[in-house]
Amino acid sequence: MTYLIAVLPNRIQAEDAYTTLLKEGINEQQVEMLGQGFKTADEFGLINPNRQARQQIMRMSLWLFPFGFAAGYLFNVLTEIYIIDWLGAFGNHVLGGMLGAIAALMGAFFVGGGIGVAVGSGDALPYRNRLNEGKYLIVVKGSEAIKEQATRILRQFNPESLQGYQEQG
Repeated sequence: MTYLIAVLPNRIQAEDAYTTLLKEGINEQQVEMLGQGFKTADEFGLINPNRQARQQIMRMSLWLFPFGFAAGYLFNVLTEIYIIDWLGAFGNHVLGGMLGAIAALMGAFFVGGGIGVAVGSGDALPYRNRLNEGKYLIVVKGSEAIKEQATRILRQFNPESLQGYQEQG
């Protein structure tokens, strides 16, 4: 399935484009309008990069925390470094493990957050920003023929952006 997303500057233009698409024979289930008074980005399913980043951080933390603890503990056992003298050998091993776990959580935060925002959002973030600016999106989904027909129709309205996507799956 292919998608076509058009960004229109105001509600009047967006409604005109929407009704023209319907008049030209494109099915109502294949056309969606996003913007103030219509569907939101979340209702449509545009990925929120911050939520995606948080989920990535949590997934990475779940796996990195125990490995960080084990690595810190093992490092302290092998090097026999006494961080705090009065803790003794076992206490210093545990403290080394705690420091390793903290380092692992920091890695999950920085790497997981960066990956979630940079990779997870794709083109969703620019579209969310345009919706926040008060602009409107017309999304047409269907076959390649429907996408071509919708492209021809939407070009009449001079959209700010007209982008096609191929669903991956």
